[in-house]
Order: sequence, then C-alpha cells, then structure tokens
Amino acid sequence: MELRHLRSFVAVAEELNFTRAATRLHVEQSPLSRTIKELESDLGAVLFERNSRGVRLTWAGERFLDDTRRLLAKLEQARANVKRAALGFRGVLRVALSDCVPADRLATVLANCRIDEPDVDIRLYEVPYSQQVKGLLSDLYDVGFSRSPGNEPGLQSQPVWHDELVAALPARHPLLVHRHIPLTEALRYPLILCHPDTCEGHYQQIERLLKSVSTDQELHVAEHAASQSMMKALVSAGYGLGLTCVPPQATCLHNEIIVRPLAGAVPVQTTYLQRPATEPSPQLARFVERATREHASDDHLG
Repeated sequence: MELRHLRSFVAVAEELNFTRAATRLHVEQSPLSRTIKELESDLGAVLFERNSRGVRLTWAGERFLDDTRRLLAKLEQARANVKRAALGFRGVLRVALSDCVPADRLATVLANCRIDEPDVDIRLYEVPYSQQVKGLLSDLYDVGFSRSPGNEPGLQSQPVWHDELVAALPARHPLLVHRHIPLTEALRYPLILCHPDTCEGHYQQIERLLKSVSTDQELHVAEHAASQSMMKALVSAGYGLGLTCVPPQATCLHNEIIVRPLAGAVPVQTTYLQRPATEPSPQLARFVERATREHASDDHLG
C-alpha cells in the first residue's frame, strides 16, 4: 500500500465519481480504477459498490475513509512540523475553533502568545464541533474553543469567556428608537440566526434563550447564517436583525449595521476551552492559563 493508493481512495470516496476524482487528481480514469482495485486487493475488502446508479462506499469503505483521513492529516502535520522546525520554531500548538468563537477574544490570546513565546507555532483549524471532538481524542488537535460545554469522555472542558449578546440591526430599523432593545420586541421581526450545523453550540445557547422568552408570536427566522460575515451581509441587506456577540465598546459593525444592547437581564454567550483529559504539556498549560487569565474579569457575567 502506497500513499498514492490512499490519496486516490479519498478522492473517489469524496467525489463518489471516478471521472471527477480523476480530474481532481490530474490522472486518467483507467489508471485510477486500477489503483483502487490494487488497494482493495491489498486490503482484502471491497471499498466501493459500483452499479448503474453510480458509486457508493461500502461499510468497510466508510470505516477505512475515517482512518485514511486521519493518517493523511498526520502526514501533513509531520511535513509542516519539519518545515517549521527548519524556520526556527521549537514547539507547536494545534488549536481547533468551532461555533463561531469570538474573534477579538482569540486575537488577544494569540497576540500575547506571540509576545511571550515567539518560538511556539500556533496553528488554527476551523472545524465543526463534532470534528473538534474527534480530533482532540485522536491527537490531531491539542486544544479547542467552542460554544458547546462538552461532556465527552476523555476530554476536559471549562468555560473561559463570557460575551454579552446584542442586537445587530440594519440602519433605519424601527427598533432603533430604543437605546436598549427589548428581546420580546426583537422577536416580532425577522431574525438572522447562526446555522445550527456549523455553529452548533452557539445556536443551542441562542435557542435556549429564545425559548425562555414568553411570546405569543411564532418566531420568524429569515435565514441561518453559517458565519459572522454572512450574518453581517444579511443584516446589512435588510433581511432581518441578528443576535450576536461583539466587543463591549462596539456600537456598529459597519456603516449599515447598528449594535444595540438588549434590555433587562444581560444574556451572555459562553465560550468553552476543551482539551484531552491528560497531563498537558508545559506549552499547552501556559496557553490555557493565558486564555483563562485574559478575561477572568468576565466571570461576573457568567
């Protein structure tokens, strides 16, 4: 079994089409088919079912795909480690990011890391929460941030940041007559909410808040945005108002979006740090301490 077999297998498994996979790999279809047959022969298992309706993975193929992806990811990490060592870096931290964690919080931690330990290379991976969990358990990542509290066996989770939830409104929105937006009033208008799949933890916290508000009107969710940038675009275009977290001093996201605090008790979004439940390396322990220390003053919000 060679690397070309594994890369060919992943391409076919992701495309589920030999022609598209061959184009992706810049090879002819016939050699690609032979490569897959060689791999199946070597493994003693059929990885794909081929029929008139197309190609699909067998159960054995699905299991092999998970392992192959992890193997190729480790190989890429090994190559990256060598390159970074040649550039003078003497350590690396692999940080997984999920659920639209607050960029300003993360930027502060990363900036302090660069000042305190410039020879430690920090690599960031934006992944769905489920992939973060798998990566932490399989040593693809050292630490992760998400809006999901995390109760997975083998992992240790702790809250690190608390951010006030605010309303992001398009310019000239009727609710701008309020200095503090009543949430019950906001729910009478179309909403732009984060996507429940790409921002799972963030969405769950928002959903719990909305369910706690007594309202006779059914929620009107205009769109689910997969990122903060998409939320800003939709709010700016007037599709609805967004519920988001921004730095406390912010009053606008850009010229077309006005930020207003919510009235009443301050709702917050919590960001959690998650890592394997083993003794951390000294570099990881210092990183966790920085992430916790930088915003320890937020504890009164949680």
